[in-house]
Amino acid sequence: MLTITVQGLEMWDEEKERFLNEESFQLDLEHSLISLSKWESKFEKAFLSDSEKSQEEMLWYIYFMIIPPGVALEKLSMMSARNLQDLIPFEKLARLSAENLKEINEYIDSKQTATTFREEPKKKGRPEKITAELIYYWMLSFNIPAEFKFWHLNQLFALIRIFGIKQSKPTGKKVSRQEMAENNRRLNEERRARLGTNG
Repeated sequence: MLTITVQGLEMWDEEKERFLNEESFQLDLEHSLISLSKWESKFEKAFLSDSEKSQEEMLWYIYFMIIPPGVALEKLSMMSARNLQDLIPFEKLARLSAENLKEINEYIDSKQTATTFREEPKKKGRPEKITAELIYYWMLSFNIPAEFKFWHLNQLFALIRIFGIKQSKPTGKKVSRQEMAENNRRLNEERRARLGTNG
């Protein structure tokens, strides 16, 4: 989880002819499957794509990353944008500084894991579009517990990738051509003996 501090603001109120102070506040954020799912639900397109996102779309993603104080994670996954708006007004994101945005982007891009993978050559053809539902499918296929949807997304991707690698590795030792030929010869002899044939 990333915790950032949004600095206070001092504004001049022309009607009341006095300065108004808005206090600084903290935001707890998580780049997770929950935030991804909420964003895709709102914009009805894949977030994890190469297409450019508008400033408003990125602010909404940051907004969906917010974990409101005192809200249990399970309840957070059920909250709509309107429910979240009751707790933290979207307008508060207008106060994010360039430094806040840099910190958030670095957090989104961070690996969040010590696991490394050997890069394999990219497959030709159109890559699969990754959406929240596809990630949920992977989680269900590998029996990854539902609470992992609150993990940092890059950490969850690493876990899914490990499952894919471990489950696709061949079991047992490699059999040489000579061993395979010997096994086939032995099986043929056993069959001929059992059936009482010569060929």
